Amino acid sequence: MKIKDIELANISRFRGELMGIAMVFIILFHIDLARNDLFFGLRRMGNIGVDMFLFLSGIGLWFSWVKTPSYKHFYRRRLLRIYPAWLIIALLYYVPIYIRGSHSVWSLIDTIGEVLFNWEFWLRDELTFWYIPAIMVLYLFAPPYMELIRRHPIYRWLPVVMIMWCILVQYVTPIHAVVGHLEIFWSRVPIFFIGINMGEMVRQKQTMDGASIWMIILMFLMSLLSSIFLEQRLHGLFPLYVERMLYIPLTITTILLLNRVFRRLPDKINYAFRFVGSLSLEAYLIHLHFVLTWLPGNWSYWPTFFGCIALTLPLAWILHKIVSKVKI
Repeated sequence: MKIKDIELANISRFRGELMGIAMVFIILFHIDLARNDLFFGLRRMGNIGVDMFLFLSGIGLWFSWVKTPSYKHFYRRRLLRIYPAWLIIALLYYVPIYIRGSHSVWSLIDTIGEVLFNWEFWLRDELTFWYIPAIMVLYLFAPPYMELIRRHPIYRWLPVVMIMWCILVQYVTPIHAVVGHLEIFWSRVPIFFIGINMGEMVRQKQTMDGASIWMIILMFLMSLLSSIFLEQRLHGLFPLYVERMLYIPLTITTILLLNRVFRRLPDKINYAFRFVGSLSLEAYLIHLHFVLTWLPGNWSYWPTFFGCIALTLPLAWILHKIVSKVKI
């Protein structure tokens, strides 16, 4: 029986659902679990949700850029999408820390830097809200990259250079000494720009031969099982960028396979994931340093997960509505 061609347009069609399941993966990753638990390796891989966010964001940015190739329009839209929600949460998180602290001049400067753009992430890899400063820097470089590949398509190969850079950061001592603390950022850069590269194929609604599903499944299983093994058996004994490179094929194949799942699910289930996806930014900002810290520490893994979901989504919805009013 001939297998239907794989429609890349489904990446755009199910973008909301994919963002929603990526957020679920991230929450699963952030809940503590004992190292000897059989679910530990898979739970550790929940951080692939970040790679999914970045890949889907890259595709979405290409759509936006082709429609309106304006630097001013692009930066304004990105700023309005991220910064109001970030500013509210940053004030709620960092100002109480300052009030409880020493009140020194440096403490005030540090608080202002954290609230404005989470500068401690760049200075010393402070990971409280690391995704926000990381994505804002990627947004900064996205328009020049998109214009570059539009004029000179050969530069679509630059993600390979970015992968090479991850190796240099890890093993070339002078480079590692200067920027090695930002490994969590460097290792996520390639997947973002690969997403931009795929944007035109998705926009043009290109397809892949249905027979390619077997190659997709093979790549998915190889990257998934090897990542689970690394986390379950060798956690802490290998450079993280190694697994993040495995995440590149895993992210793309996971999204392609999930599209086939979402295509067959009842719309009510898809709607639930779309709803979570529509609140992904706000949920990311709220769930770890607010909701999870409020939940009882003696709860086991799954009650904590469902409790976190139940509290995070209403709070994220409220924040989303507040930010929407601010934008107006």
